This record gives sequence, structure tokens and C-alpha cells, in this order.
Amino acid sequence: MPVFLLFFAVWMILNGKVTAEICIFGVLISAALFYFMCRYMEYSLKKELLLFRLIPLFIRYFGVLVKEIVKANVCVLKIILSPELQPEPAFVYFDTDFKTGLARVLLANSITLTPGTITVSVEDDRFCVHCLDKELAEGMETSVFVKLLKEMEDMEAKWTK
Repeated sequence: MPVFLLFFAVWMILNGKVTAEICIFGVLISAALFYFMCRYMEYSLKKELLLFRLIPLFIRYFGVLVKEIVKANVCVLKIILSPELQPEPAFVYFDTDFKTGLARVLLANSITLTPGTITVSVEDDRFCVHCLDKELAEGMETSVFVKLLKEMEDMEAKWTK
């Protein structure tokens, strides 16, 4: 129902006038849009509430991502500024047990955003990641990214039953 009210409020704001005809037409248009969303886009209030419950996890995920980017920047900077350190590039293959494509995409993009690593391919749950140095490859399959994404999936599964 909050979406219906949002549609109606947007309709009224965009019209700029308040007349009986505009209000009636706004209610009809808002009801039609709400029906369309529920019927064809699988909208439910339960899913909307789930998004609010996931916000703290997304904030934590973003914080962890920033922290990991900074740590990886320091590692790459050490490699660049220390000529005696020779990087040992490596390909890392690992499997995850994600249920959703969104979790796979978030993990792949997070790995690619982190300096010194790039996701080469994702096939089903198998990731192939190129790392600038073996040090950057350690513990990738058990990283905090994987744990947080798994926690998000578990929460979603619990709420969408």
C-alpha cells in the first residue's frame, strides 16, 4: 500500500493542481500501476521490508569493500615502489555456493574493484581470478565478501519463504 500512496503523491505533485477530476484520475492510475506491479512484477510488501532489513548489511559490505580496496592499494604500492619485490602473478580458481546471480555479480565486481585482482570468468559458482601477486590471492574463497553475501542470501531466503 505504501507504493500506491507514493504513486498517488507523485501524480498530485506533477499535476500541480488539486481538482476532483485529477484526484479521481490519480487514484485510478495509481491503482492500475499498483495492480500491474503486484500481478506482473511480483511486488510484495514483504520484499520491500526485506530491502530495509538488508540496508545495514549493504552498508557493512560497502565499508568492508572500501577497507579491502585500501589494503590492496597498499600491497600494490609496495610492489611498485620496491624494485626488489618481484610480483608472482597467479590465477586463483574457487567455488562458492551462492544461490543468486546478484551475489555472484557483487562478488565478481568487488574482486575487480580491488586493485591487483580481476575476475576473469564466472561460470555457475566457479570463479577464476587473476591476481598480481600470490599475497593478494590468499583466502579469496573464504573472504569477508563471501561471508557477507552469504548472510544477505540467507536473510533473503528466510524472509521470502
